[in-house]
Amino acid sequence: MEVLSLPLSVAISLLFLGLFIFNFFRKSGDDVEKLPPGSLGWPIIGETLEFLFGKHEKFVSDRMKKYSADIFKTKILGEKTVVVCGPEGHKFLFSKSNEGKYFTAFRPHSMQKIFRSYGQGAAAPEPMTRDTKAKLLRAPGFLKPEALVHYLGEMDSIAQQLLQSHWEGKKEVKVYPFAKTLTLTLASRFFLGTDDPERIAGLVANFDDITEGMHSIPLSIPGTGFHKASKAAAAIRKELLAVIKEKKVAIAAGQPMRDILSHMIVAADSTGRLMPEVEIAGNTMGLLTAGYRTVATAIAFLMKHVGERPDIYSKILAEQSEIAATKQPGDFLVWDDMQKMKYSWNTVYEVMRFTPPLQGTFRTVLEDFTYAGYNIPKGWKVYWTVSTTNKNPAYFRDPEKFDPTRYEEGNGNGSSPPPFAFVPFGGGPRMCPGKEYARFAILTFLHNVVKRYKWELLLPNEKIVDGIMPTPQNGIPVLLQLH
Repeated sequence: MEVLSLPLSVAISLLFLGLFIFNFFRKSGDDVEKLPPGSLGWPIIGETLEFLFGKHEKFVSDRMKKYSADIFKTKILGEKTVVVCGPEGHKFLFSKSNEGKYFTAFRPHSMQKIFRSYGQGAAAPEPMTRDTKAKLLRAPGFLKPEALVHYLGEMDSIAQQLLQSHWEGKKEVKVYPFAKTLTLTLASRFFLGTDDPERIAGLVANFDDITEGMHSIPLSIPGTGFHKASKAAAAIRKELLAVIKEKKVAIAAGQPMRDILSHMIVAADSTGRLMPEVEIAGNTMGLLTAGYRTVATAIAFLMKHVGERPDIYSKILAEQSEIAATKQPGDFLVWDDMQKMKYSWNTVYEVMRFTPPLQGTFRTVLEDFTYAGYNIPKGWKVYWTVSTTNKNPAYFRDPEKFDPTRYEEGNGNGSSPPPFAFVPFGGGPRMCPGKEYARFAILTFLHNVVKRYKWELLLPNEKIVDGIMPTPQNGIPVLLQLH
């Protein structure tokens, strides 16, 4: 027995010695490179599990307190990553002079695989470069306000139709499932130009699986989020390829091209090469996903927060009633109406501060740079997140108070956030291109719902499942009261 215990004690001693040497050299390397403070966590997985399955806000705030309020390092989703914090960090990341020089957009490996145009090992033509595709998509300016205004009447009409078909005559409804159907229907009409938006809205469960798997460990094992997302993406891609073929026939027959899908079909790069169908399908799936879940989440939590505050509901109702009073039967919302919804939009802002529909995004470092006295190596990732400021009392007075007036210019109460403290749509060159689309979609819904109903939350303390995208566990059930 003593003979066996000797090798065991030696092995344990060597293990501890190895860990000590590993930790020593890792710290020494940090000192030489002067990397930001923080921890890379466990080998291989780093701090991914806590990032994905813990409370996101706590993940960030705990490390800001422990390491630095300006910057800290971690390892998430297989990448060595720095989190740049606070308004100054936001300003640095959103600078036009830094974008494209020090960093550019990065999608986690799970997202890259889910949205990949071609299967593993499949032969494929050379895809267009990211910059070329971006220029082609931006060229017609579909997401600019002056272009979106032409769709405003359709957004209003779709919101009215869906409220009538899904909620009319009912006393109890669930907000979140409806919000997802509404936003996917709107996105299908706007991006695909389909006269049958319900065709894509019927794939709502597939889009849910995709959004759940976008930030996941990319292991395609049955039962995992990534596996479900990959299967869902295949189903959506198949349907989109059918839509693309139908759209090509319609274009050939002279149908007007007023949607992004039509533009992608006919747009060519500088050499005259058209985008392959599978690539169009992948890009379209990305656009639909981006215009779906985040907007639906904002709508759902808008109903929740307004349902908790009758005083805020009354102010929104007064504002929307003034607009409705100017309308004749059959009239739809127009651009000027949207500009009058100031208090309503400030309420949406406060909802996004309290419950951000999306916590953050990634950048990849193109060349070494220094920030806050620390070196950030090329190839590392930068994670930007609203969690470093949204409920920080240094930037928001009474941060736990739901107060839409804090965004009013010259409110006189000292509660306005400083520049770059509140950036729900990002900023600079990476400002969310769908900001105005989201504003129109959310406000057209709000206008129509408050005209018809007052509501009461049936589960005021409903559990919210935390993550990159928050999810109400029971779908936010409400009791409707028709005006």
